[in-house]
Amino acid sequence: MSFLILFLSSIRLVPHVLTLFVLRRREDINADIGRWADILMKGKPDGLYYRFLFLMTFYPEFRNLYYYRVGNLSIILHVFCRRMDTLFLAAQSIGPGLFIQHGFATIVAAKSIGAYCWINQQVTVGYSNETDCPIVGDHVTICSGAKVIGGVTVGDNAKIGANAVVVKSVPADVTVVGVPARIVRKSGLRDDTLLSC
Repeated sequence: MSFLILFLSSIRLVPHVLTLFVLRRREDINADIGRWADILMKGKPDGLYYRFLFLMTFYPEFRNLYYYRVGNLSIILHVFCRRMDTLFLAAQSIGPGLFIQHGFATIVAAKSIGAYCWINQQVTVGYSNETDCPIVGDHVTICSGAKVIGGVTVGDNAKIGANAVVVKSVPADVTVVGVPARIVRKSGLRDDTLLSC
């Protein structure tokens, strides 16, 4: 049944596949496809175009990321394959390999999101005023319901726990939880430290 759905969907996705040939930032999209396929498509056939068609058909979160990558072309493309209405990507730059799991009620408005980050549902990464928004490093995980607000920096390999509220910068290689967020793991070892300014 899913093969039939994929075949029928591939017809509406012809314009999307064609855009893969003309995009300037194709390496980011290739990294996205590879990361999503590694997580979601174990045991499925390989091949860039098969993976692309599969992800565009069955994962609306991937569609939104793809439409972010193609920029103004998305105005035309999303007519054929709708974007997810409850997922907003408004970051100034997003590194390759971003994975968004269950993008429901998720807003990502940051100066930058690093490479190979993982964002769950009901996450807000956003502004505290007209100008201050977060910078998120590489390999950062932001769990369900977490809020990262204002001109803070989240260091590489940091993990922000479910429903944590981050309003101060987070160093690299730590896990933070709570309201307000506090460090509970540092470089893999238990810790209990308040975030400093």
